[in-house]
Amino acid sequence: MGQDGIGNIHFDNAEMTQVIGYAALVVILAEGGLGTKWKEIEPALPSATALALAGVAVSVGVTATAAHFVTGLEWRQALIIGAVVSSTDAAAVFSVLRKIPLPSRVTGTLEAESGFNDAPVVILVVAFSTAGPVEHWYVLLGEIALELAIGAAIGLAVGWLGSWGLRHVALPASGLYPIAVMAIAVTAYAAGSLAHGSGFLGVYLASMVMGNAKLPHWPATRGFADGLGWIAQIGMFVLLGLLVTPHELGDDVLPALVIGLVLTMVARPLSVVLCLTPFRVPWQEQTLMSWAGLRGAVPIILATIPMVNGVDASRRIFNIVFVLVVVYTLIQGPTLPWLARKLRLGGDPEAADLGVESAPLERLRGHLLSVAIPEGSKMHGVEVNELRLPAGAAVTLVVREGTSFVPMPTTVLRHGDELLVVATDPVRDAAERRLRAVGHGGKLAGWLGTGGTR
Repeated sequence: MGQDGIGNIHFDNAEMTQVIGYAALVVILAEGGLGTKWKEIEPALPSATALALAGVAVSVGVTATAAHFVTGLEWRQALIIGAVVSSTDAAAVFSVLRKIPLPSRVTGTLEAESGFNDAPVVILVVAFSTAGPVEHWYVLLGEIALELAIGAAIGLAVGWLGSWGLRHVALPASGLYPIAVMAIAVTAYAAGSLAHGSGFLGVYLASMVMGNAKLPHWPATRGFADGLGWIAQIGMFVLLGLLVTPHELGDDVLPALVIGLVLTMVARPLSVVLCLTPFRVPWQEQTLMSWAGLRGAVPIILATIPMVNGVDASRRIFNIVFVLVVVYTLIQGPTLPWLARKLRLGGDPEAADLGVESAPLERLRGHLLSVAIPEGSKMHGVEVNELRLPAGAAVTLVVREGTSFVPMPTTVLRHGDELLVVATDPVRDAAERRLRAVGHGGKLAGWLGTGGTR
């Protein structure tokens, strides 16, 4: 579509691309946060934080050194390249990892790292792209720490307040819940930025809090957020494709490949080893996480920051980053499942989780839970009375192959069934926990350590 393409559209508005790219990144981080399960990332939080902070610093230093000596760029420009490509891309990581059955520690570490490291990298790129020398590195580190702390505090507060409000206020239409969730996520970004904190960290943490709060109409909200995330990614790639001028890329292909090779084979593995060895992470997992440092559209968006700020050789920086990201994402992404199998880290998927949607019944002080039993759920073959729901909760209707009926205690549940469960306010959470436990562990879930009330 762009210059040198079929449409031959001349587009060189880096500022517009950056603004729209930031908006798209907010949506992508919100979608990633909503889909992040706290129980998976909680054990991996220290290691993920180390990768997102110390790991980024190591990667920036090694990559910038290679960029300086390979391309002949000044140190400021080399540091910009190092910072831009040192952030793993949240969209790429989320889309690839959720299709591969990996140990929860690996998935949790990579997802949390990709959600956390955008914030410090944006701060570094902006600092390196600002006119004038970067003085007093320790002051810069202090500013980064302060911005991250402010963003984290605001994100957690907005996420908690938003979750509390959505669970205690009945909106007039179910379709408003997904819109409200995304609006709260954007509010976290705006509040964090206005407070001179990291809005990107704020939106990710606020979304993660809401994603683990069992909000009403949750499946619809996840579907809505997933759709918005895809639209944001598509929009980003269209704009970035228009901004690139293909005939200018020729001289930058070789430097991009060399810098990418250093990043992939030296900088990323070194940062992983230095950050994860103290946590006694096995070498197989370290190897996979070294190769799983995926880059996507986000580094290319960050490369527009020096263009907007008028940094010398900023167009060359953009071209190198573009080639590097495209080539190495095409190599790393498809080979991840193969590497996981070779390292014996890829296993069989866990039992499919239930789709549980909750609709609050304010006047009746109760909740209506709609439960879908997917293929792979261990609720298949369980009788209704074997669910052992807490007192105050009951299965009132079963929809099977388009036909609905009131179940008997001995009715056997099957894959594809949809259940209607009524629960009072006090036992709503316990009922959902029990349903999910049976979905993962079958009728003996309470005795097999998978949680749930007996």
